[in-house]
Amino acid sequence: MGTAVDVVIAICVLSGALLVLTSALAMFRAKDALSRINVFSPATGMGMPLVVLGCYVYSLRLEGFSLYRMLIAVVAFLALIIVSSIASNTLSRATLLSGSPVHRYTRPNRLAYARGDDPREDTPDAGNGAAEAGDGEPEGGESEDVPTSVD
Repeated sequence: MGTAVDVVIAICVLSGALLVLTSALAMFRAKDALSRINVFSPATGMGMPLVVLGCYVYSLRLEGFSLYRMLIAVVAFLALIIVSSIASNTLSRATLLSGSPVHRYTRPNRLAYARGDDPREDTPDAGNGAAEAGDGEPEGGESEDVPTSVD
């Protein structure tokens, strides 16, 4: 039984560490900040939780069951998954809003364009210049922040 548990611990910790290492090395090949954030997602979403799981199983093997240690492991596991998804989303939006360049092969790049301005999308109104009713823009394609004064 001890050998099987040791194998489970080793598989969890080594696979998690391998995911983190692979993601870190892949970051060097990423062309822009958005791709780097995306490349590191497997490390934070799967690699670190596997390491936490392996550490929890190791503490179970050495010291037995403890409700306190189980609570810490569950909170750490959930926090890694939740925080990594929120952090990557926030970092992606901040990267785009800061004006950082986005590589042309980064797809989809919908965050970089306002609604309806993406030239790659085929919309039914493409080319006729008519705005849809209720889309928040005045008729004629004028934006609200452009002053239109007639003197």
